[in-house]
Amino acid sequence: MAHYKAIFISDVHLGTRACKAEYLSEFLKQNTCDTLYLVGDIIDGWKVKQNKLRWTNQHTSVVRHVLSKANREKTRVVYVAGNHDEFLRPLISYGLKFGRIEVVNQCEYVDLHNRRWLVTHGDMFDGITRLAPWLAWLGDSAYDFVLGLNTNFNQLRHRLGFGYWSLSQWLKSRVKRATNFIFQFEETITKYANKRNFYGVICGHIHKAEIKLVGDVGYMNSGDWVESCTALVETVEGQWEIIRYKQNENNISSNG
Repeated sequence: MAHYKAIFISDVHLGTRACKAEYLSEFLKQNTCDTLYLVGDIIDGWKVKQNKLRWTNQHTSVVRHVLSKANREKTRVVYVAGNHDEFLRPLISYGLKFGRIEVVNQCEYVDLHNRRWLVTHGDMFDGITRLAPWLAWLGDSAYDFVLGLNTNFNQLRHRLGFGYWSLSQWLKSRVKRATNFIFQFEETITKYANKRNFYGVICGHIHKAEIKLVGDVGYMNSGDWVESCTALVETVEGQWEIIRYKQNENNISSNG
């Protein structure tokens, strides 16, 4: 079992078929931290609105592990609302809490090098989500369709003795418009963090784990638990890492 100063997880999408709840349960069981940040889109409220909620015992297990960390392990748990769990946002001004779990729109994280990070889901810096929500809903449906193809494709690969391969991630990396969207998102969100005198930003939303500088501003993204199964962590020595859960090998690796 590994212990971290902080773990950042986003875009779990509990309540959807594509959610890798079993892997996340194992990860939460195997790792402890002083503070756990849930950086948005943990529960997929959009599927509730569409009457497409798919909740299993594995999804309940994730919730139990989070509650156990907050109550039994005395871990500080901070839930940052995202666009898929935006139903929480109107209640935040009233001091919304789930027991020991704090719920916020955004917050500050100070790392062991005394650098200030803005922690936010990131949807407010996505022009599609902010200015044309109906396009975001359309994109969400298309994404679900590709993930369905991805599941069937990998079942066939498994029968043939091949490892996991993400069709949706491959498509994203090949489409110029998607590449431009990611670049603009990173530019916009880091400029905002810089204007507010943060060293950098920690976010989710675009399902692409990353640790880098955008200009002189730090940018870190915790990825997702739909495709890549990633978490962002700060070690007790102050090192930042992306932990990737390898679906095809059923183990955990890290890089920083």
